[in-house]
Amino acid sequence: MTPAPAILAEGVRRTFGEVVALDGLDLEVDVGTVFGLLGPNGAGKTTLVRVLATLLRPTAGRARVLGHDVVAEPLAVRRRIGLAGQFAAVDEELTGRENVEMVGRLYRLSGAEARARAREILERFGLADAADRRVSTYSGGMRRRLDLGASLIGRPPVILLDEPTTGLDPRTRQELWSTIDELRREGTTVLLTTQYLEEADRLAQRIAVVDHGRIAAEGTAAELKATVGIEMLVVRVANAANAAAAAASLADLAAGEVPLVDTATGEIRLAVSDANASAEAVRRLDSRGLPIAAVELQQPSLDDVFLTLTGRRAEDGVQQAA
Repeated sequence: MTPAPAILAEGVRRTFGEVVALDGLDLEVDVGTVFGLLGPNGAGKTTLVRVLATLLRPTAGRARVLGHDVVAEPLAVRRRIGLAGQFAAVDEELTGRENVEMVGRLYRLSGAEARARAREILERFGLADAADRRVSTYSGGMRRRLDLGASLIGRPPVILLDEPTTGLDPRTRQELWSTIDELRREGTTVLLTTQYLEEADRLAQRIAVVDHGRIAAEGTAAELKATVGIEMLVVRVANAANAAAAAASLADLAAGEVPLVDTATGEIRLAVSDANASAEAVRRLDSRGLPIAAVELQQPSLDDVFLTLTGRRAEDGVQQAA
């Protein structure tokens, strides 16, 4: 028998007045995997996390975590999940140790269990030396690690991470990536929302591109990249003002999609299926008197996938998350 999914969303819709944050979203996450939700702010990622965490009721559709309905069985769901987001939910007036122990007691651990687990977590996240300092003295990265650690004290089988590395320095981000990898190896299911293409590529076994409250595409990183084309032809014209004219000259070389043009830098990107496309691009632009600064064939990236599916980059979008 195929094991039941750790997370299942079917036709989930959530509106805020006339604003549609989730528009019939379907999602299935296998047990023991990292599933990446990739999309810009406003795509609906955070709203979905809040629905799965029982913080919001869906307007329509249903969602289940480890077989428990988020509306009908919210307590059962909460006992099986950990939640950490882009803003650390810690009490600045308490010490790091007190924060973690408090969450342990909320998970109904005994005092002794909460203290023992807090020691383990503070060691694991490199916070043992700062354990008895007030959190108000912690750096942003330390607070984020403390928040993630506290969410793990009850050993939940499912972790919901909502853009956990936003705003972190590269070193701290790498440390959190290693922790997420370790959680997966231990059998924890992780739903990770992110705007970072590298993060999704590095951590997730499966990725869904979210746009306007729906899943625009889903698959492994390799499968998603394969939808773009065999290769990406990247041309940068010497004069950015000529980018639109150059793109028009190259349009019929594209494998299905129109070229993506950056008028600020003069860069044109298009998926191609013919390895000779770069030579043809040079010939065409030269014949039209459009000087080229650079031309290159690249393997497609998740950025190319997102651009192809949505017409914008993953980091673009409105400022407020939905």
